[in-house]
Amino acid sequence: MELSGTQAGSAWIKLDLHIHTLDDPKDVIDYSAHQLLERARSLGFGVLAITLHDAVFDRPEVFADAARMGILLIPAAEVRLQGADVIILNVSAPEVAELKGFDDLRQLRARRGRSIFTIAPHPFYVLGGSIGSRLVDEIDCFDAIELCHFHKGPLNPNRRAAGVAKRFGKPLIATSDAHRLHAFGRHFTSMPRPAELTCEHVFDGLRGGPLRLTSPPCSLADLVSAIYFIFLAHPFRKSRHGLQCKVGTVHRSRPDDCSPAPLPESRP
Repeated sequence: MELSGTQAGSAWIKLDLHIHTLDDPKDVIDYSAHQLLERARSLGFGVLAITLHDAVFDRPEVFADAARMGILLIPAAEVRLQGADVIILNVSAPEVAELKGFDDLRQLRARRGRSIFTIAPHPFYVLGGSIGSRLVDEIDCFDAIELCHFHKGPLNPNRRAAGVAKRFGKPLIATSDAHRLHAFGRHFTSMPRPAELTCEHVFDGLRGGPLRLTSPPCSLADLVSAIYFIFLAHPFRKSRHGLQCKVGTVHRSRPDDCSPAPLPESRP
Protein backbone atom coordinates (compact mmCIF):
# COMPACT_ATOMS: atom_id res chain seq x y z
CA MET A 1 0.00 0.00 0.00
CA GLU A 2 1.27 3.46 -0.84
CA LEU A 3 -0.78 6.52 -0.03
CA SER A 4 0.36 9.95 -1.17
CA GLY A 5 -0.59 13.40 0.03
CA THR A 6 -0.04 16.65 -1.80
CA GLN A 7 3.68 17.28 -1.81
CA ALA A 8 4.49 20.32 0.34
CA GLY A 9 8.11 20.54 -0.67
CA SER A 10 10.73 18.82 -2.75
CA ALA A 11 12.60 17.16 0.15
CA TRP A 12 10.91 14.26 1.93
CA ILE A 13 12.36 12.11 4.70
CA LYS A 14 11.74 8.48 5.60
CA LEU A 15 10.72 7.45 9.11
CA ASP A 16 10.37 4.13 10.90
CA LEU A 17 8.99 4.56 14.41
CA HIS A 18 8.60 0.92 15.53
CA ILE A 19 11.80 -1.15 15.55
CA HIS A 20 13.38 -3.68 17.93
CA THR A 21 17.09 -4.49 18.46
CA LEU A 22 19.06 -6.96 20.55
CA ASP A 23 18.75 -4.55 23.50
CA ASP A 24 15.11 -5.63 23.83
CA PRO A 25 14.41 -7.19 27.27
CA LYS A 26 11.45 -9.28 26.06
CA ASP A 27 12.35 -10.52 22.56
CA VAL A 28 15.50 -12.28 21.39
CA ILE A 29 16.83 -10.19 18.48
CA ASP A 30 20.07 -10.94 16.61
CA TYR A 31 21.11 -7.51 15.28
CA SER A 32 22.51 -4.47 17.05
CA ALA A 33 21.50 -0.84 17.12
CA HIS A 34 24.63 0.06 15.16
CA GLN A 35 23.82 -2.49 12.48
CA LEU A 36 20.37 -0.91 12.26
CA LEU A 37 21.89 2.57 11.89
CA GLU A 38 24.20 1.42 9.11
CA ARG A 39 21.30 -0.11 7.20
CA ALA A 40 19.13 2.96 7.83
CA ARG A 41 21.83 5.28 6.50
CA SER A 42 22.28 3.15 3.38
CA LEU A 43 18.52 3.27 2.72
CA GLY A 44 18.19 7.02 3.29
CA PHE A 45 16.21 7.11 6.53
CA GLY A 46 16.07 10.38 8.47
CA VAL A 47 14.12 9.47 11.62
CA LEU A 48 14.10 6.27 13.68
CA ALA A 49 12.68 5.05 16.98
CA ILE A 50 14.00 1.91 18.68
CA THR A 51 10.95 0.76 20.65
CA LEU A 52 12.05 -1.82 23.20
CA HIS A 53 9.33 -3.67 25.08
CA ASP A 54 8.62 -1.90 28.39
CA ALA A 55 12.00 -0.16 28.32
CA VAL A 56 13.38 3.05 26.87
CA PHE A 57 16.40 2.70 24.58
CA ASP A 58 18.87 5.10 26.21
CA ARG A 59 22.41 4.30 25.01
CA PRO A 60 24.01 7.73 24.48
CA GLU A 61 26.74 6.45 22.15
CA VAL A 62 24.09 5.18 19.72
CA PHE A 63 22.25 8.52 19.76
CA ALA A 64 25.57 10.28 19.10
CA ASP A 65 26.36 7.96 16.18
CA ALA A 66 22.88 8.50 14.74
CA ALA A 67 23.34 12.28 14.93
CA ARG A 68 26.68 12.00 13.11
CA MET A 69 24.87 10.11 10.35
CA GLY A 70 22.23 12.84 10.10
CA ILE A 71 19.55 10.58 11.61
CA LEU A 72 17.19 11.73 14.35
CA LEU A 73 16.92 8.86 16.83
CA ILE A 74 13.93 9.38 19.12
CA PRO A 75 13.94 7.93 22.65
CA ALA A 76 10.96 5.60 22.73
CA ALA A 77 9.38 2.44 24.11
CA GLU A 78 6.65 -0.06 23.30
CA VAL A 79 4.81 -0.24 26.62
CA ARG A 80 2.11 -2.75 27.58
CA LEU A 81 -0.70 -1.05 29.50
CA GLN A 82 -3.63 -3.11 30.76
CA GLY A 83 -2.77 -5.83 28.25
CA ALA A 84 -2.42 -3.50 25.26
CA ASP A 85 0.76 -2.27 23.55
CA VAL A 86 1.37 1.46 23.14
CA ILE A 87 4.29 3.10 21.33
CA ILE A 88 5.44 6.24 23.13
CA LEU A 89 7.91 8.58 21.42
CA ASN A 90 10.19 11.10 23.13
CA VAL A 91 9.74 9.55 26.56
CA SER A 92 12.12 8.91 29.46
CA ALA A 93 12.69 5.77 31.51
CA PRO A 94 11.29 7.35 34.72
CA GLU A 95 8.15 8.38 32.84
CA VAL A 96 7.64 4.85 31.51
CA ALA A 97 8.19 3.38 34.98
CA GLU A 98 5.23 5.38 36.28
CA LEU A 99 2.79 4.09 33.65
CA LYS A 100 0.43 1.42 34.97
CA GLY A 101 -2.67 2.10 32.88
CA PHE A 102 -4.28 4.39 30.33
CA ASP A 103 -5.21 7.00 32.92
CA ASP A 104 -1.49 7.34 33.70
CA LEU A 105 -0.83 7.79 29.99
CA ARG A 106 -3.49 10.50 29.83
CA GLN A 107 -1.79 12.34 32.67
CA LEU A 108 1.60 12.04 30.98
CA ARG A 109 0.17 13.39 27.73
CA ALA A 110 -1.45 16.28 29.60
CA ARG A 111 1.88 17.19 31.20
CA ARG A 112 3.96 16.85 28.05
CA GLY A 113 1.57 18.27 25.48
CA ARG A 114 2.77 18.16 21.87
CA SER A 115 6.33 17.15 22.86
CA ILE A 116 5.24 13.51 23.12
CA PHE A 117 3.68 11.26 20.46
CA THR A 118 1.78 7.99 20.92
CA ILE A 119 0.86 5.31 18.39
CA ALA A 120 -1.49 2.32 18.65
CA PRO A 121 0.58 -0.53 17.16
CA HIS A 122 -1.02 -3.39 15.15
CA PRO A 123 -4.36 -2.63 16.86
CA PHE A 124 -6.54 -5.34 15.33
CA TYR A 125 -4.06 -8.21 14.96
CA VAL A 126 -4.62 -11.39 16.97
CA LEU A 127 -1.09 -12.05 18.20
CA GLY A 128 0.80 -9.83 20.62
CA GLY A 129 -0.62 -7.08 22.79
CA SER A 130 -3.09 -5.63 20.31
CA ILE A 131 -5.62 -3.25 21.82
CA GLY A 132 -8.48 -4.42 19.57
CA SER A 133 -11.90 -2.84 19.92
CA ARG A 134 -10.75 -1.00 23.06
CA LEU A 135 -8.97 1.39 20.71
CA VAL A 136 -12.18 3.39 20.35
CA ASP A 137 -12.57 3.69 24.14
CA GLU A 138 -8.96 4.85 24.57
CA ILE A 139 -8.66 6.85 21.34
CA ASP A 140 -7.86 10.07 23.24
CA CYS A 141 -4.60 8.42 24.35
CA PHE A 142 -3.28 8.18 20.79
CA ASP A 143 -1.90 10.63 18.25
CA ALA A 144 -1.76 8.06 15.45
CA ILE A 145 -2.60 4.48 14.50
CA GLU A 146 -0.11 2.05 13.00
CA LEU A 147 -0.44 0.54 9.55
CA CYS A 148 1.05 -2.86 10.35
CA HIS A 149 3.54 -4.35 7.89
CA PHE A 150 1.97 -7.83 7.89
CA HIS A 151 -0.86 -7.89 5.34
CA LYS A 152 -1.82 -9.56 2.09
CA GLY A 153 -5.12 -9.52 0.24
CA PRO A 154 -8.00 -10.50 2.55
CA LEU A 155 -5.53 -10.95 5.44
CA ASN A 156 -5.45 -7.27 6.34
CA PRO A 157 -6.67 -6.12 9.79
CA ASN A 158 -5.31 -2.69 8.80
CA ARG A 159 -8.66 -2.03 7.15
CA ARG A 160 -10.30 -1.73 10.58
CA ALA A 161 -7.42 0.46 11.75
CA ALA A 162 -7.89 2.75 8.76
CA GLY A 163 -11.60 3.00 9.51
CA VAL A 164 -10.95 4.07 13.11
CA ALA A 165 -8.27 6.51 11.97
CA LYS A 166 -10.67 8.15 9.52
CA ARG A 167 -13.49 8.25 12.06
CA PHE A 168 -11.41 10.07 14.66
CA GLY A 169 -9.13 12.08 12.38
CA LYS A 170 -5.94 10.27 13.35
CA PRO A 171 -3.04 9.74 10.91
CA LEU A 172 -1.97 6.26 9.89
CA ILE A 173 1.75 5.58 10.39
CA ALA A 174 3.45 2.77 8.44
CA THR A 175 6.26 0.99 10.29
CA SER A 176 8.34 -2.18 9.97
CA ASP A 177 8.05 -3.47 13.58
CA ALA A 178 11.36 -5.07 12.58
CA HIS A 179 12.58 -8.05 14.61
CA ARG A 180 15.00 -9.12 11.87
CA LEU A 181 17.37 -6.77 10.10
CA HIS A 182 16.25 -7.68 6.57
CA ALA A 183 12.69 -6.74 7.56
CA PHE A 184 13.72 -3.12 8.06
CA GLY A 185 13.48 -0.76 5.10
CA ARG A 186 10.42 -1.86 3.13
CA HIS A 187 7.69 -0.44 5.38
CA PHE A 188 7.93 3.19 6.40
CA THR A 189 6.32 6.62 6.48
CA SER A 190 7.56 9.64 4.50
CA MET A 191 6.91 13.30 5.26
CA PRO A 192 8.19 16.66 4.04
CA ARG A 193 11.47 17.40 5.77
CA PRO A 194 10.86 19.96 8.56
CA ALA A 195 12.93 23.11 8.83
CA GLU A 196 14.59 21.63 11.92
CA LEU A 197 14.95 17.89 12.48
CA THR A 198 13.69 17.78 16.07
CA CYS A 199 11.12 15.61 17.81
CA GLU A 200 8.64 18.46 18.09
CA HIS A 201 8.90 19.42 14.40
CA VAL A 202 8.59 15.79 13.33
CA PHE A 203 5.53 15.30 15.54
CA ASP A 204 3.92 18.44 14.12
CA GLY A 205 4.50 17.08 10.62
CA LEU A 206 3.00 13.70 11.51
CA ARG A 207 -0.07 15.31 13.04
CA GLY A 208 -0.63 17.75 10.20
CA GLY A 209 0.58 15.83 7.16
CA PRO A 210 0.87 15.28 4.31
CA LEU A 211 2.23 11.75 4.73
CA ARG A 212 3.17 8.96 2.35
CA LEU A 213 2.77 5.40 3.61
CA THR A 214 4.88 2.71 1.99
CA SER A 215 3.78 -0.77 3.01
CA PRO A 216 3.74 -3.35 0.19
CA PRO A 217 1.74 -6.57 0.63
CA CYS A 218 3.62 -9.60 1.87
CA SER A 219 4.85 -12.04 -0.73
CA LEU A 220 4.25 -15.75 -0.27
CA ALA A 221 7.89 -16.07 0.82
CA ASP A 222 7.32 -13.26 3.36
CA LEU A 223 4.30 -15.07 4.79
CA VAL A 224 6.12 -18.39 5.10
CA SER A 225 9.16 -16.69 6.63
CA ALA A 226 7.03 -14.75 9.13
CA ILE A 227 5.08 -17.83 10.20
CA TYR A 228 8.32 -19.77 10.64
CA PHE A 229 9.86 -16.96 12.69
CA ILE A 230 6.79 -16.32 14.89
CA PHE A 231 5.85 -19.90 15.66
CA LEU A 232 9.16 -21.79 15.46
CA ALA A 233 12.40 -19.80 15.31
CA HIS A 234 11.62 -17.08 17.83
CA PRO A 235 10.03 -19.35 20.48
CA PHE A 236 13.06 -21.65 20.16
CA ARG A 237 15.43 -18.69 20.60
CA LYS A 238 13.56 -17.51 23.69
CA SER A 239 13.50 -21.00 25.18
CA ARG A 240 17.21 -21.53 24.55
CA HIS A 241 18.00 -18.05 25.80
CA GLY A 242 16.01 -18.65 29.00
CA LEU A 243 17.93 -21.86 29.65
CA GLN A 244 21.26 -20.08 29.09
CA CYS A 245 20.23 -17.36 31.53
CA LYS A 246 19.49 -19.99 34.18
CA VAL A 247 22.90 -21.60 33.84
CA GLY A 248 24.70 -18.26 33.60
CA THR A 249 26.17 -18.63 30.12
CA VAL A 250 24.71 -15.47 28.59
CA HIS A 251 26.59 -12.18 28.48
CA ARG A 252 25.08 -9.60 30.82
CA SER A 253 25.69 -5.92 30.22
CA ARG A 254 23.98 -5.17 33.57
CA PRO A 255 23.73 -7.35 36.67
CA ASP A 256 19.97 -7.81 36.25
CA ASP A 257 20.11 -8.16 32.47
CA CYS A 258 19.56 -11.43 30.64
CA SER A 259 19.85 -9.99 27.17
CA PRO A 260 21.41 -12.04 24.38
CA ALA A 261 25.14 -11.82 23.85
CA PRO A 262 25.52 -9.03 21.30
CA LEU A 263 26.98 -9.52 17.87
CA PRO A 264 30.11 -7.52 17.06
CA GLU A 265 28.90 -4.02 16.24
CA SER A 266 30.21 -2.11 13.27
CA ARG A 267 30.80 1.48 14.27
CA PRO A 268 30.92 4.33 11.76
